[in-house]
Amino acid sequence: MPPADLPICRTCGVQYAEPRPDCPICEDERQYVGWDGQRWTTLAGLAAEGHRGRVEEEGPRVVGIGAAPPTAIGQRALLLRTPEGNVLWDMISYLDDDLIAEVEELGGVSAIAISHPHFYGSMIEWSRAFDAPVYIHAADRQWVARPDDSIVFWEGDTHRLSEDLTLINAGVHFEGGQVLHWSSERALFSGDILQVVQDRRWVSFMYSYPNYIPERPHVVRRALDLLEPYAFERVYGGWWKRVVYGDGTEAVRRSADRYLSFIADVEDR
Repeated sequence: MPPADLPICRTCGVQYAEPRPDCPICEDERQYVGWDGQRWTTLAGLAAEGHRGRVEEEGPRVVGIGAAPPTAIGQRALLLRTPEGNVLWDMISYLDDDLIAEVEELGGVSAIAISHPHFYGSMIEWSRAFDAPVYIHAADRQWVARPDDSIVFWEGDTHRLSEDLTLINAGVHFEGGQVLHWSSERALFSGDILQVVQDRRWVSFMYSYPNYIPERPHVVRRALDLLEPYAFERVYGGWWKRVVYGDGTEAVRRSADRYLSFIADVEDR
């Protein structure tokens, strides 16, 4: 089956290696199957419907990459333009030749890292287009819908992509949920592992966003402990303009305090 015809779940936007009747990612309690039942599309189908790439600046040395109109849950990826090579953080479903050319003009992609399974999108298509490895925490191995040799499964609490970039297994939302710290830019890239909320001075923590299942207090506390050594001003969430623009370290700390004050039992506070 040509890559352009591989099935993509319309609800979560993840591309599968072959046709199947179900999407395990959507059948999990953190996601959902659409009210009209399981529905599929393809890269060719998305292009025929009029979707195109969207490339816009999102911050200093950070370029947002998405689709217009949006697909699936509407997230955008971020291209981090580092001296050692561009890193693509998170993933979208859409890709075509024009979008490949635009990204090539920005310096291409040397590595890809993805926060959690809801954002796996068409990661293998992107990996092959730019000959870039895909870094995923090993705890989320079971959710990979299109296995490929390009995927690097790492283990433990942290993993260095370079002297400047560190993956951190925060473990919120998914056991393998990871965030990316860029030390020289004092930035944290969180997808919705730490969700930048409508009041962009704050973030929140959820096991399931669409089904409103809160994350467990001990998981949030572990994430805070792992983030403690890392300073950052900006926190880049998973959607366009979902960015904490200043004092990010303190924003995460006070957000966790607020969250735990509402969710924890009295004896756990």
